[in-house]
Amino acid sequence: MGIALGLLLAASAQALAQAEPLPAPTGPVLLTVSGNIGVTNSEAGAVFDREMLYALGMTEISTSTPWTDGVPVFNGVLARTVLERVAAEGTVVEASALNDYTVSVPIDDFLNYDVLLATEMNGQEMQVSDKGPIWIVYPRDDQPALQDRRLHDRWVWQLKALNVQ
Repeated sequence: MGIALGLLLAASAQALAQAEPLPAPTGPVLLTVSGNIGVTNSEAGAVFDREMLYALGMTEISTSTPWTDGVPVFNGVLARTVLERVAAEGTVVEASALNDYTVSVPIDDFLNYDVLLATEMNGQEMQVSDKGPIWIVYPRDDQPALQDRRLHDRWVWQLKALNVQ
């Protein structure tokens, strides 16, 4: 199923890429997507400010995490939506944080699950001191497979960049 979904993503991403260029950000850049992408708006790749991310469509999920109390409510854009917007093609995404922590995430995680690039937690914009401005959040309460401790490394907080390979 992952290969078929990947092909569908690539086809829809190519159609979107041909139809609509990515505008330049007007605010501070929160996320840079680079690597094997078909749509760019800077020499660094595709750069997004907060408003550009919000314009892609916000999604809300409630899920527990190993790093928070209770069940926070997260808002942000689905990772697959960002990848579609930049016409990403690949099998792995290198996710990098502000402190240069980098981890390889199989692109199938983003295609098969509603993985969120969360910018808000419990109705508040996330700050660097609170794992923001972007935190990769898996819907772990909805999927038993996502509760595996081996996936914890992929929950990158203070996310600054995605490099598609």
